Amino acid sequence: MKKLVSIMAIATLVFVGTLNANATTVQPMLSNANTVTTAATVSIIQDDGADTEESIGFHQELKNRFVEGGPGFMGIVLLCLILGLAFAIERIIYLNLSTTNTQKLADKVEDALKSGGLEAAKEVCRNTKGPVASIYYQGLERADESLEAAEKSIIAYGGVQMGQLEENVSWISLFIAIAPMLGFMGTVIGMIDAFDKIQAAGDMNPSLVAGGIKIALLTTVFGLIVAIILQVFYNYIIAKIDSIVNSMEDASITLMDMLVENKNK
Repeated sequence: MKKLVSIMAIATLVFVGTLNANATTVQPMLSNANTVTTAATVSIIQDDGADTEESIGFHQELKNRFVEGGPGFMGIVLLCLILGLAFAIERIIYLNLSTTNTQKLADKVEDALKSGGLEAAKEVCRNTKGPVASIYYQGLERADESLEAAEKSIIAYGGVQMGQLEENVSWISLFIAIAPMLGFMGTVIGMIDAFDKIQAAGDMNPSLVAGGIKIALLTTVFGLIVAIILQVFYNYIIAKIDSIVNSMEDASITLMDMLVENKNK
């Protein structure tokens, strides 16, 4: 429940940030319109209009294209971006908090085993956050029974920790797949509408269908943009998970070596 609340909060922040970004572009649009009107009264509207078109930045052009695409499919594609980024940011925060210095933790646990035994080592793990410390604690908890029991506990709890690391990652891949599909659907629907206009007019006039075809293609463009953005975050998250899992496996081997050495002593 807490993770769901945090994801919704992040999605809200991303959505509010999008609204603020759109609001900041309204004033330049109004000022440009006033400039064009004033220039018309001074008979230099053509030169000023050219300067205005040259001054339009990438962000403003992207916003204009988004508005031209229509609120239907473009809004759904934007929602995919917002939710996908919310899940991605939540995972990145969680994975960064789960990253620990494995070698430093192993040295502390080994010193605690030598000086205070299992209880001292478990205390070190209690005071350390992250999946590696949790696996260490579970192995030390069963070390009194036997080395086999400790190994089974480490393997079982390692699977649990891996599942927690991969939680919500499937949602990101879902939005990566859905966004371009929605864009393609908007394009197909737009093309059908364009051909309906041709059929109704009974004439193949390019100007009659050019606007509809352009709007249809814009949905595909924005769907691909959303998929590309989310794919970058997805690959980073997968790489981060693989790194943590490798650290967990190395730490498990190190812990078993320490338990064997401690038992022999």
